[in-house]
This record gives sequence, structure tokens and C-alpha cells, in this order.
Amino acid sequence: MTWRRAKTLALGLVLAAGVAASTGSVSAAPSTTGQKLTAPSRKGGSYSARLVAPARATGRPGSGPVRARLGTSTTWSHHPQALLVLESRTVKGRDWLKVLLPVRPSGSFGWIPRNRVVLRHSNLWVEIRKKNRWLLAFWNGRRIRRYRIVIGTRATPTPAGLAAIYERNRQPDPEEFLGPWSLPLTAFSPTLKSFGGGPGRVAIHGRGGESYLDPLGSAASHGCIRVSNRGVRWLALHAGPGTPVMIRN
Repeated sequence: MTWRRAKTLALGLVLAAGVAASTGSVSAAPSTTGQKLTAPSRKGGSYSARLVAPARATGRPGSGPVRARLGTSTTWSHHPQALLVLESRTVKGRDWLKVLLPVRPSGSFGWIPRNRVVLRHSNLWVEIRKKNRWLLAFWNGRRIRRYRIVIGTRATPTPAGLAAIYERNRQPDPEEFLGPWSLPLTAFSPTLKSFGGGPGRVAIHGRGGESYLDPLGSAASHGCIRVSNRGVRWLALHAGPGTPVMIRN
């Protein structure tokens, strides 16, 4: 359940969010020093924090156990690292951000200094509905895209909860299993601790080769979310790292 850039299965979840030229664009956040940021929501959008300096993510603002040591690039593809902001707080005159971490267990969070990041705001919200097997994209609370998906089996389920886009990896051969793009998430398989040489990270990816044997609308993956190649191309174009992906049962 990890990411191989090319020919291996990636675990897939879903969540893709960004901003489309046809619907708007991601915007630089205004100065937020001392101001409380809103939590991610379908109507209000979300903030992402791109790290411009290494940071330690701690259990409390400025204190507590270190939950992750974050660099300016992602660990797999070495892309610029941007994380979903869940909350902000000012403690003793210093601003802190609560971010969704790309580590096990899924849903882990930590606090990082506000002055280590550049903030962006997006009105894009991605939602995975496992029961009906749809991927929905919303802009300002209005649904703008809907794609049928393949989710995990009962033995290797797609995890539920809030996640975010972690990377966007173009595949060297779009005819292979993952299709043209793989979008790893901050979520992990609850049953597979490793997969394909990686840590069991879930992703949203396209379809190619043997993955066409499982029809859209089925439950047949190792936890990843498979979507049509048209859908994954749209997500890769419009969903940036840090875009929220809400996975619902």
C-alpha cells in the first residue's frame, strides 16, 4: 500500500482538492498574524501551510511530545510539502498552527510555528462517499464534479475520516495499473502496514491495465480509491497538496 511512481499498486483513497481554472484559483492567504483561522469546511474552504523551513510538530503549541519532524519536501517524491491546517492559536504572543500530519495513525495532528510556513486558501473540498461509491468535488459548497470510484474490500478497507492530498505523482506509463496520476493522501491502510515497498499510504489514482478488470462502483482495491482517468486528471490539475479529502462511510 504505498506509492510506487510507476508500475505498482498504490493504495488509494481519495480526496483531491484544488482549484480549477474554470471555477477559481487557489489564493494566497491574507496576513493572519494573531488572527484565528477557520477550520476546514465544505462551504468555507480550507487553509494549507507550505513549509518554507523545517519544523517540529508537537502535541501542544510549543510543548508536548514531538509527533513528527517535518521538512520542506515530502518524504517519497520530494515535492514541496504543504499540510492541511485544522486550527490556529496564539500562545504568549506567538502564532501556532494545528496541521494534519502525513504519519500513522491516520488523523494524527501536531502544532507547528506559523512563521515556518506560507499559507494558502482554497474553496475546493473533496468528499469520498464509500457507501454509494462516489467522489464528489465542491467549490464554495456547491458540487461541481462527481465521479464513480472503486474502494477497498472488507479485508483491506479504505479508511474513513478527514485526510488531505499529500503529493501529486504523474505516472510514467498511463497505461499501467495506476493510470496517468497517483495522488497519495495523508491516510493509511488500517490493515496493511506496508505495501509495494512503502508504508501502506492510501491514494487516489486512475486506472490502467489489470485495474480495468474491477468496474467502477465496486469494492476491490487494497484501500486506495480508483477513479476514472478523466477524473484523476481533473483532480491532479485542480487539487493541490493540503486539499481536504473527507472520506465518509
